[in-house]
Amino acid sequence: MNFEGTPPKNLILIGFMGSGKSTVGRELHSRLGYELVDMDSVIEHREGRPITRIFEENGEEHFRNLETELLRELMADGHRKIISTGGGVIGREENRELLRKLGYVVWLQAPVDVIYERTSRNRERPLLQTENPVEKITTLLEKRKPWYEETAHLKVDTAGLDGGELAMGILESARYFFSNP
Repeated sequence: MNFEGTPPKNLILIGFMGSGKSTVGRELHSRLGYELVDMDSVIEHREGRPITRIFEENGEEHFRNLETELLRELMADGHRKIISTGGGVIGREENRELLRKLGYVVWLQAPVDVIYERTSRNRERPLLQTENPVEKITTLLEKRKPWYEETAHLKVDTAGLDGGELAMGILESARYFFSNP
């Protein structure tokens, strides 16, 4: 997929929870100096409560509305950013379109067992509070995979790589992408 006009100013990280978006986002921030926007953290700060409570008290649809609202705000901001999204942000067509317009979208991907290992000790994952979290991860990944594929300019497997290696690969790919429209 190529961009029309000027290359985008932002790097956007998408992927399932536990795929490494926060880690890679911090590494990209340290290398580029761009502001790091962790969408989940911004929403928690604005709402004054954790995502688990937002889900419990207002439901997933309300949370998804907050994500869309934040993406619209980021579209209007002219500063370069690294944007780390929530795992389910790509569930809405409008969000997928906004993400593609916002910048270079990188899908961080990991196998189910790696995701489970990375997320199993965290009780702040409302969608995994179930009897069989591995089955839930598998089901959600299958549902979201076409949306991740539709949205991303680059897909990167994060299993076995550290944040520095991932950041370096993403930056090289972005440079190549922008120099070969």
